[in-house]
Amino acid sequence: MDQVAALELTSVDLQSHKNNKEHHTQEMGLKRLIVRRGQTFMLRLYFNRPFHSGTDYIIFVAETGPEPTELLGTRATFALTQARQGNVWSAADFTIDSSSLYVSFFTPTNAVIGPYTLKIEISRSQGPRMVYPLGTFILLFNPWSAEDDVYLPSEILLQEYILMDYGFVYKGHERFITSWPWNYGQFEEDIIDICFEILNKSLYFLKNPSKDYSQRNNVVYVCRVVSAMINSNDDKGVLQGNWGEDYSGGVSPLEWNGSVAILRQWSARGGRPVKYGQCWVFAAVMCTVMRCLGIPTRVVSNFRSAHNMDGNLTIDTYYDQNAEMLPAQKRDKIWNFHVWDECWMIRKDLPPGYNGWQVLDPTPQQTSSGLFCCGPASVKAIREGEVHLAYDTPFVYAEVNADEVVWLFGDGQAQEILVHNTSSVGKEISTKMVVSDQRQNITSSYKYPEGSPEERSVFMKASRKMLGPSRASSPFLDLLGSEGFQDPPAQLQLHLARPPEWGQDLLLKLHARRVPDRAHPQGPIRLEVRFCAQALLHKGGAREPLWRKTAHLDLDFGEEVRLPLLLPFDNYRKKLMDEKLIRVSGIARVEQTGRSVLVLKDISLETPHLSIEVPERAEVGKALRVHITLTNTLTVALRNCTMVLEGSGLIDGQISKNIGTVVGGHTIEIQVDLYPIKAGRRQLQVLISSSEVKEIKGYKHIFVATARAS
Repeated sequence: MDQVAALELTSVDLQSHKNNKEHHTQEMGLKRLIVRRGQTFMLRLYFNRPFHSGTDYIIFVAETGPEPTELLGTRATFALTQARQGNVWSAADFTIDSSSLYVSFFTPTNAVIGPYTLKIEISRSQGPRMVYPLGTFILLFNPWSAEDDVYLPSEILLQEYILMDYGFVYKGHERFITSWPWNYGQFEEDIIDICFEILNKSLYFLKNPSKDYSQRNNVVYVCRVVSAMINSNDDKGVLQGNWGEDYSGGVSPLEWNGSVAILRQWSARGGRPVKYGQCWVFAAVMCTVMRCLGIPTRVVSNFRSAHNMDGNLTIDTYYDQNAEMLPAQKRDKIWNFHVWDECWMIRKDLPPGYNGWQVLDPTPQQTSSGLFCCGPASVKAIREGEVHLAYDTPFVYAEVNADEVVWLFGDGQAQEILVHNTSSVGKEISTKMVVSDQRQNITSSYKYPEGSPEERSVFMKASRKMLGPSRASSPFLDLLGSEGFQDPPAQLQLHLARPPEWGQDLLLKLHARRVPDRAHPQGPIRLEVRFCAQALLHKGGAREPLWRKTAHLDLDFGEEVRLPLLLPFDNYRKKLMDEKLIRVSGIARVEQTGRSVLVLKDISLETPHLSIEVPERAEVGKALRVHITLTNTLTVALRNCTMVLEGSGLIDGQISKNIGTVVGGHTIEIQVDLYPIKAGRRQLQVLISSSEVKEIKGYKHIFVATARAS
């Protein structure tokens, strides 16, 4: 009887090209195997002779992380079988072709994500066991699989929230919302490695590497780790926050075009935090990481976002008798806007009904379980006021629902309530519309309509849970319940007389009208109105006054007085923040009663726009000329202009150019040649910064054709 030679592995084909395409990972590259859990992938194994299923025994071993064990779920041992059995690691449905073997591998839908090594152990009924390395692969979450906790049952939504590598972040002010194009770049070749590097530098990993790896099958856990690691308050996180005015030693948050440069810089410098980020940068970078790992994610902006640090659902704002907005007495503030992420997942840790979109906020604001992270908080729980549900739901609920109380402050104390607003917080909650460049208002998913019985009922329910059954007494509640809080005898409104452009004097008009009131129901009244203008800070509050004016008005029933106001350019030229937002405040004191009336107008100054033209057909590898035009519509020159171009699939990294000075009223045209890298629909982002205006931004969609055969 002839002795059959021992079965030996000679080579392996990981079939990365085919597998990556079927697993929607081909954009990450085709040179290595990147697959999603809960979905089969094929390997072809080559041997020194044909495989005999009756006498040759094959066992596969998959391992991830340090000191992998089957108990922790970081090691799996499974034999070659005819058919797959359930939601477990398996190698089955094999076909024998001469001296090779096609094997279908399956990873369970609750497998740990990360980089794996795969080995094969070969033996016969008699004889030694031989071990061969088959190679490595990366395993990701699978939102295409109905059994995965991140399953999203819509191909259109998956195209947007997993596969789209660019988008928009919404910034500015509730009345002047600007779309800010952003290059997520989650499929750039090294980004997936950087994502796992982020997990491996977390405090959870450093404290107990094996335990940390074993929990990477849990989407809630992974999201919380990433939320903590995008900021650097506790750890070697990706970004260092800076809400001041001095960005020396780093990059202004306004000058980032996308996530790729930030993540690459963090990795290249050994995990040293990148300077600097603010909320939209933190959220956009987290979106890149989440989409890369396979978790459906979108970036959400909340305008007039409350930061209620003491959890009493009330934000207090103070003005003095000269209409100057004063520094907050507490850390509570209302930000012009705040940006976070929503990730789609099943919440097995919550009662039924709270699956779907969950808020995750990587901007460092307060600690959660000892670390600066926030979420996941169920959007449904926020809408229903179920603030007892994990994680950090009370904080997010207050961001979109807190009441605002505006006080007149003098002689060291709050003297009078000027306004009690129940609907001024949580406005125009926005995200990018699916398959569109338009903005989608999603406020209704966070709360019932303002002022509706449902909204007030939910507010009271949340208040009881956050503050206990009896709300503690406070000066606000005492005043609110007293006769001291009454409707004012005059209505005041501030209007712009012409569009506000940076570099121009601002023209406003005060409209004043007498209305009946209990304190002074008849006859004319005399008002002393004091005006103040201040630069608004993104994180709430304002800078020192840049303009003041006082006026006296006599008002009687049936007439409206209009008062023109001029705010000269020289007053605000060097006083504004990069956002170019001004708040004009007015406090009118009624001489007959001594009571005060507040009027506010927030102004967003328009800055120059740029245009991008691409007249030619775009093709992979072929030079593509881009024409960028900037007209300085201002009366002043833009000095020290720099231009940065970015766009995944179009540019490897960034292209930077110094433009110098653009004189007021002049137009410049810049031509740049690109060499597109990937086919398909791409977005080119262009940012021009100057000493005067930090953010002149534009974008252009470009469809890139595959290279023509030569």
